[in-house]
Amino acid sequence: MQIRVLGSGCANCRTLTARTTEALAAAGVDATVEEVHDDAEIAACGVMTTPALDVDGHIVLAGRVPSVAELTDLLQRVAP
Repeated sequence: MQIRVLGSGCANCRTLTARTTEALAAAGVDATVEEVHDDAEIAACGVMTTPALDVDGHIVLAGRVPSVAELTDLLQRVAP
């Protein structure tokens, strides 16, 4: 699974990255997490509000930083 955190690199983006990594460990899901800060690439994904979470090419979350528990549930649902 490939996960990308889309955003400017602000505190919310870093928090989403950290919580996503923690949620993956809690869910037992194997994935690669990377941050994307390029505005053109973010816009190409159709994201209008950041931070956003892209899982395997699909935007599953945008404009907020959910709790680790919510992310764990989300990642378990979208994991292959």
